[in-house]
Amino acid sequence: MSERWNPAEFKGRIDTVLTAFLAEEAEQLVGIDDALEPVAEQLQAAARHGKRLRAAFCYWGWRAAGQPDSDLLVRAAAAMELVHAAAVVHDDLIDDSPLRHNLPTAHVALQTAVTGRSPTARSAARSLAMLVGDHLMALAGQLFATSGLPAAFLARARPMWAELARELIAGECLEILSTGTSPDADVSLKVVRYKTAKYTVEQPLLIGGLLAGATPDLRAGLSAYGIPLGEAFQLRDDLLGLFGEPSRTGKASLDDIRGQRPTALLAATWHAALPAQREHLTAVLGRADLTDEHLYEVRELMSALRAPDQVEDMIASRAREAVGHLDALDIPHPARRALTDLARLATDRHH
Repeated sequence: MSERWNPAEFKGRIDTVLTAFLAEEAEQLVGIDDALEPVAEQLQAAARHGKRLRAAFCYWGWRAAGQPDSDLLVRAAAAMELVHAAAVVHDDLIDDSPLRHNLPTAHVALQTAVTGRSPTARSAARSLAMLVGDHLMALAGQLFATSGLPAAFLARARPMWAELARELIAGECLEILSTGTSPDADVSLKVVRYKTAKYTVEQPLLIGGLLAGATPDLRAGLSAYGIPLGEAFQLRDDLLGLFGEPSRTGKASLDDIRGQRPTALLAATWHAALPAQREHLTAVLGRADLTDEHLYEVRELMSALRAPDQVEDMIASRAREAVGHLDALDIPHPARRALTDLARLATDRHH
């Protein structure tokens, strides 16, 4: 790999690792019983998409500590994408989301495997999807442990794996516990940080750095860069979730309203709304029979209250803060340049 980071080339390396690893696992599953074919397919499908940002942050955490390019590290970094795939399957299941990447989500796609079992088909498909997500998380640990990196390197990163799993679960639980409650900016940002921000940027960076033997000062600097950038990434995702076009985002725009999720966008809207506007918003949030007209109304209200502008300001300030911390880090130039590029790629997204 050249010193000039090429996102497409890097994505290709990660895709190659994941495709081969999951194809072998799918073969093992089907070898147990042919009936597991739909489950094996969803296992592979779950990790088929994405820009591979989490793997990239892991890779550049390694390079920031002065280590050279390594195929073994790329294999370990690919495990970050299986963590993400597991989180996505579980998140879609919890939110009952019908679409992801313009395709049926795992729990929807798996209904074809249990047709003819009505009225239990939907429940059975959801159970299968839950198990697919669980297995993807287990496979992430397996891929990481069998990357081929020295055992001493892997041991340095093991505590961060435990922290990643704990905080990811904590964030998901906090979102569930705060869903349907009165919108609160502090709660929303805490969910953002623990549900997505840390496992998307900070923790992959730190895992790469720990594998490479990064100093405590470097790890602190990577955290200072990673946490605000991870928050900006999720804030952008929340904004796109409601204001993005489904044909571009690959998701249903009504999901956040129907689920009454505790997003910063909703909290900003609620804080700025007058009593009558809050009453109108309350009548829409959480409804199962939402239409495009409801979406239009909520978008209009949010725009009138300048809530999207507030979230854009939050994204911009966090991205600037993240990149600003790179100036204080003593890291190789290619790593500094790549992490600067990644900050833009993570936050300046159109879909």
